[in-house]
Amino acid sequence: MMKSKMTITAVLLLGLLPLFSQNRGVLWNENLRKPTDTLAFERIITSLNHFLNLKDNENDKNTFVLESQKETTFILLDEMKNVERNEKLNDNFFYKPYLINIVKQNDSEYLLQIAYLGNNENTPQLKAQFNLIAHQNNDIFLFSSPFLKNIKNWKQIQMDKTQFIYENSINVKRVKQYMKLATLFDKKLKISDKETTFYCCNTAFDFLNLIGVSYKLDYNGRNEGIWSIVFTNKKLIFLANQNSQFDYFDPHDLWHDRLSLIISRSKINKPVDEGCAYLYGGSWGLSWDEIFRAFLDQVAIDSKMDWKKIKEERFNFKTKDYNNSADYIVNALLVKKIEKEKGFEGVWELLNVGPSEAGNEKYYKTLEKLTGITKENYNEKIWELINNEK
Repeated sequence: MMKSKMTITAVLLLGLLPLFSQNRGVLWNENLRKPTDTLAFERIITSLNHFLNLKDNENDKNTFVLESQKETTFILLDEMKNVERNEKLNDNFFYKPYLINIVKQNDSEYLLQIAYLGNNENTPQLKAQFNLIAHQNNDIFLFSSPFLKNIKNWKQIQMDKTQFIYENSINVKRVKQYMKLATLFDKKLKISDKETTFYCCNTAFDFLNLIGVSYKLDYNGRNEGIWSIVFTNKKLIFLANQNSQFDYFDPHDLWHDRLSLIISRSKINKPVDEGCAYLYGGSWGLSWDEIFRAFLDQVAIDSKMDWKKIKEERFNFKTKDYNNSADYIVNALLVKKIEKEKGFEGVWELLNVGPSEAGNEKYYKTLEKLTGITKENYNEKIWELINNEK
């Protein structure tokens, strides 16, 4: 049903493509029903062009975003970035923005619908369609996602510094379980002033429509996902994975979420981060013990396994239908050892050696400082950790 609705929309829009005027900036159909206030329309178009010209910059550099709704609008902006690009044709400006609808909401607000369309060998192509709200601000208009307007009748509960926003009902028992584990992780990470807001949707289709994405080619056929955005002291998480009542959460991902509140994952050592997540939260619904058992049966069963080589060349094993990196499990064992001997401060030091690099010299140098394990005796010491964990 979702796919057919998108197809109908695309056909209707593409059929109009030859009728659009060829003005610079945003384009529109000659039959577009414009507001009777021609000055307002001119100001909307001028402001919209500024907004679209700035959309590929850092979100907080876009001065045409409505300040009071910037958090949820930034999610929409992320979806709009580089939408003009056609990868197959290697054309950065293949798709053009067309204003296909403008509806006055009240004396100061207008709902806009914008389609990004291109034409290749007389074949019109639809890349995306977005909905925006234009808010009058003196002589210009500022723009927001329709998200807050779309969820104005939703409910919410607050637990400590975490808020859950949902449409109909919420699994309070699961929320409490989440809060208990989040509190444990926050204690390790010394987090005390960060806020988290969950928006609990059902499907990706629902979520995308709520934030103002009526269609995007990238998500064609996709119906699940999780989106998030981090601000200085706040993280917004949009669940769109059949979890509108918060019936489940992944402890593994919870670790990543809490860590991201204090440091970007791009700045940390990913194998160590993943090692923490496996050790503290398991993965894919399996506990650490279950995953370690699979690691023993599929990887550590080979007595000639070269752990240094595995660190440089990814080696996977399966649990259920999912792949797991053997190096992440090795790092989980190292995290366990370091935390036992040095406390989490030692784990934090290894987390912060920076991204993985060829040879991993920074990693080995810090590991030696914390544990005495060197690059030369790495294989021997990892086998000791594996055998001790059995």
